[in-house]
Amino acid sequence: CFLSLQKREISNFDYLMYLNTLAGRSYNDYMQYPVFPWVLADYHSETLNLTNPHTFRDLSKPMGAQTAERKQKFIQRFNEVEKNLSAQCHYCTHYSSAIIVASYLVRMEPFTQTFCSLQGGSFDVADRMFHSVKSTWESASRDNMSDVRELIPEFFYLPEFLTNANHFELGCMQDGTVLGDVKLPPWADGDPHKFILLHRQALESDYVSAHLHRWIDLIFGHKQHGSAAVEAVNTYHPYFYGDKMDLNNIKDPLIKSTILGFISNFGQIPKQV
Repeated sequence: CFLSLQKREISNFDYLMYLNTLAGRSYNDYMQYPVFPWVLADYHSETLNLTNPHTFRDLSKPMGAQTAERKQKFIQRFNEVEKNLSAQCHYCTHYSSAIIVASYLVRMEPFTQTFCSLQGGSFDVADRMFHSVKSTWESASRDNMSDVRELIPEFFYLPEFLTNANHFELGCMQDGTVLGDVKLPPWADGDPHKFILLHRQALESDYVSAHLHRWIDLIFGHKQHGSAAVEAVNTYHPYFYGDKMDLNNIKDPLIKSTILGFISNFGQIPKQV
C-alpha cells in the first residue's frame, strides 16, 4: 500500500483511511474514530497558495510542538512532572476522543445528541463550541495548553457538517455572536463546498505527499511511544496507551474502573502499525 502511495496510485486520503483501519480506528466507535492531521497553517489569507511551504502545518511535529514556545512549555512539564500529574508525559489530553469527534460534528444528527449526552444533557458554553476553523487551529496549535486535537476525515469530504442546517440553538458567545454555521477561512469565501474542495487539494498536494509520513510516524509509527516519542515531544498520559496496559494484572477494581473511564472519556492512542 505504501508503494502504491509513492507511485500516486492511491490518494493520501485513502492511505490514511487504510492506516486508521489497520490501527483499529472505526466510524462505529467514537472513542477510536479515524484521526486525520491538520495539514494547513493558513486560515487568514484571501487566497490559498498550495505551492508555499509556509501555508502548511509542520507534519513532523505533534500539535503540542507547532510553536517553539509551546513546545518548550510541554518539555518543561515533562521534565518537572507537575504535582497534579500521576505520570511523566507531555500531554494529559489527547488528539482524538469521543467529545472531540462529537464537537466537530455537533451540527449533524446523531452527533448532536451524542455531544449533548457527553456534556450532561445540553450544549457546551458557546465560546467553547466548535465555531471557527481558524480559532480551533489557533487553540490546538498555539493558545490552549489543554488542546492538542487533530482532525477527522469529514474535514476533507463533508461540507454539511459546517452548516447549521437543522437550526439548533447553539447559544451566544460573550462578544454577542450567535452560533450558527462554522466560520470559514477567507479563502473559502464563506462556501463550505469550496472549503472542502481546497482542503482536500491541500491534503493531496505535493508538500503534504512529501511530508505525510512524518505525521504517520507520530500517530501510528515508531514515534508513538518510547524514547523516540520523548525525543519528538509526543508522549501522552499512560492511560491513553490502552493496548499497552495489562488491565488483567490490576487487582484493584476502583483503579481498573478509573483507567477504563479515562480511556473512554479522553481518548486512546491507535494501535501501532
